[in-house]
Order: sequence, then structure tokens, then C-alpha cells
Amino acid sequence: MEAKTLRFIRRGELVSLGNVPPDRTLLDLLREDLGACGTKEGCGEGDCGACTVVLAEPEGDALRFRAINSCIRLAHSIDGMALWTVEDLAADDGALHPAQEAMVQCHGSQCGFCTPGFVMSLFGMYQNHVCRGKAVSRELAQAELSGNLCRCTGYRPILEAATQMAELPRVAVDEPGLLAQLRALVPGSGGATGSAYLAPTSLSELLSLRAAHPEAQLVAGCTDVGLWVTKLHRHYPQVLDVTRVAEMRRIEPWAPPGDASAAEAGLSIGASAPLTDAFAALVAQRPQLKNFAERFAGLPVRNSGTLGGNVANGSPIGDSMPLLIALGARVVLASVRGERALPLEDFYTGYRKSVLAADEVLARIEVPGPAPGEFLRAYKISKRYDDDISAVCLVVNLQLAEDRVVAARIGAGGVAATPARARQTEALLAGQPWSEEAAAAAAESLRAEFAPISDMRASAAYRREVLGNLVRRLWLESQGMSHINLESFRLEEVAA
Repeated sequence: MEAKTLRFIRRGELVSLGNVPPDRTLLDLLREDLGACGTKEGCGEGDCGACTVVLAEPEGDALRFRAINSCIRLAHSIDGMALWTVEDLAADDGALHPAQEAMVQCHGSQCGFCTPGFVMSLFGMYQNHVCRGKAVSRELAQAELSGNLCRCTGYRPILEAATQMAELPRVAVDEPGLLAQLRALVPGSGGATGSAYLAPTSLSELLSLRAAHPEAQLVAGCTDVGLWVTKLHRHYPQVLDVTRVAEMRRIEPWAPPGDASAAEAGLSIGASAPLTDAFAALVAQRPQLKNFAERFAGLPVRNSGTLGGNVANGSPIGDSMPLLIALGARVVLASVRGERALPLEDFYTGYRKSVLAADEVLARIEVPGPAPGEFLRAYKISKRYDDDISAVCLVVNLQLAEDRVVAARIGAGGVAATPARARQTEALLAGQPWSEEAAAAAAESLRAEFAPISDMRASAAYRREVLGNLVRRLWLESQGMSHINLESFRLEEVAA
């Protein structure tokens, strides 16, 4: 198969590379092909942030900057974009960029191995906030640096550097000029049948290619497939990238079929929409999901990963599926034969297995809007608060009216071979008064409904106990108790 030429903008110049294998990672391309060794390989799985780089692409009349993990990002996926590594920030005369200078002034570098990744995340923050006239608070910095780990435990000076970048002389990217360059740089033809890296731009083109190449590896943000490359050493002679399909990047209002009263109350989220954008849309409708959304991996993973990829991958410890199940979401599958829709919980048939046919793709996820009296809570239990995989994920969505449960939907992760819906516990709650006794009965029901396994993250007994305890927490929060969770914890209040 023919290798597609990879083209992107770096340092204001066009970089054009031929014969790049379809499964080559961006990190390997940078370090081994371009000699850009400032970008480090730490974990090789998107967990530590040492490999962070920044990408920019047109979004309307402006540029969208995203910090991403280069270790699990396929090189061809940046075709037609602009790229910055840590070598690209200092001026020609050696003057440091504010992201770098702030780290120096605040003594933010310890052993130094993680420093390039932190600097690049700071650069992304600088472009998206400081250059847009917005302040960088400590809380914002902590949220957006959650994907960067410092093994010297020196986070305080790094967070101080983030908040002090705006106090330094302004350094601006020539965004209008770069935008013109990128618009002139039309990505190479991704739909050529003989290409090793297929990157269609329309849904019809994608479906035709999927029908013609059912053996090609589907990729979106590669936050899972990238692991198969780096950790399992798998090779893919042909890749079908869905992230450029315009229809699958859209997030639009949506109403359940036949429900005129809910006109445009919900969301239709394209499967290729980055997790950052998908969660932003969900949080706009349901602000109580903000903390849960920020704890879904680190920002660089959310910037690359897609909601559709997380759902289609079907990991039983993926956090988006319990949430979507509790929200009553359905998935729309598409092929050249047409479309079909089904509830998300019916999509999975076994461990990482689904009803998706060889010629189908997951096109979008449709999420109903909030119902009257909705009381929604999403809980993630993990060993590390930020940037960690769940031992248990539980999302409970109650529809309450006059202290009675009109309906309940409960999604759970980490407790079965697939993301699961707790139908027995839902049935127990439906129609009952919402009381401490009902919550206790639901806790016991939930513990009995699943048979989780013991693994490196938690024992089966721990998982069962946590399931019930989270229902107890749900009850307390429904009674107005907010100080019982870490979301309400403020270090300044404790120190005062």
C-alpha cells in the first residue's frame, strides 16, 4: 500500500515527510526522524505527560490549541496541523517564552525530565487563556496540568509558574498568518483506496472505505490503539482515521424521537468529537458533572481521545459509558446499508465486544436532556485522584417528584465484563419514597447485583462495599451535605 506524505507546519515552515508508516507514533517521528529529543518518553501510554506537545488547527475564524500526548498519537493524524515542541518556544535570540521563563523564575524544574512536558502544557494554557485575555488561576492550572506528573513532587512552584505567566512580557503567535498557512495546506487525500493511512473527510466517504476495507484498524484519538502500538507492539498495515469526518465532529441539539416536549433538550455528539468538547457540552447542560469530566484522564488525553472511541472500545473501566447509560444515551451505528440506533447498554456483548458489524462505524451518541426533578451524581473511585483509571465508577440518575423516585437509571463500571446498567436496583427504587431506608435497600441491592473481580486496582469485596457506600453518599448529598466529598475540599480553608 502507498504511504501518504505527511505535511504540517512547524516554526512557521512547512514540514513534508514521505514514507512514514501508518502506525508510527508522533513521538517516534519527533525523536528518531526529526531529532527533536526535547520531547521525552516517560510512560509510553499517555499517563505521565513527559511527551506533551501542542497542536493547532483552524476552528472557525481562529486557531484551536491543544496539548496532547505524542507517545500514543499517530504521526499521520497531525497532517494539515501546526505543531510545537519544547524546542520551538524560545525566540531566535534565545529569549525564553513566558511558559519557560515562569518555570525558571518560580524554580519549577527539579530533576528536569518532566519539565518539557509541563512547559508545553503551560504553552497550551498560555495560548488558550493568557493570549485570549483570561487569567490563569491556581484552580485552572491544577485542572489543566492534571495530565503532567512530577515524580519529584514539586507541584507548588509549577502551579505558581502557571499563574505568573501573564505577568511577563507578552509573546504572541502570529495567529492570522498561521491560520492562512493552514488553510492553504489542504490535508493530503485521505480517501485513496490504496493508501496505508485513510483519512476521509465526509461520512459517506468513510462508510465506503469501511465497506471496502473492513480489515483496516479504525482509529480516532488513539488513546487506546496507541497503547496497542507502544505496549503490545502491534503493527497495522492500514489505518482508517475517523477524526476528520465533518459530520462526526459536530455537537448539536437533539430531541428523542416522538418527544415534542423535549425539543432540542438533548445532545447529539459526533463520535469523533474530542472528549474535551463532548464533556464541555454535557457540563453546560449538567454543571454537576464538571468535576467528573475533569477527572476523566488528564487534559492531553481528553484533547486527543474521542467520546465515540471510548464507547466503541468498550473497556469495562471506561468512565464515559456508566455516565451515558445513566443519562439514557443511545448509539447510532452507520454503514453503507443505513443507520440503526440502540441503547448504549445493549451495544456490548462481552469483554471489549459489541454488536458493531465489520462494515459499520459508531457515528454519534444521542443523549437526552435533563428530566424534571433530575438528581444526578457521578462518582469515580481510583487510587490517585487525578489522571487515573477507575476501580469503580458509579453514576446514579434519579427523577424525583415530591420526595418520590419517579424513575431511576444507574450505570456502573469496573464491576462486570462490560459497562453495566443496574436494572434490578433501578426497579427496586422506581415508585418508592426517596428515604434513608430506600437508599439503604438500594445499596444492598447494588452490592448483590454485580460480581466484580479482584485485580491490581481493587478486590472484589472492596468494589462491592464501595458500590453500597456510594449510594449512602448519594443519599447524604441529596439531603444537602456537600462537605463529605473531595470536590468541596479547599486547602486554603484548612490552612486558615
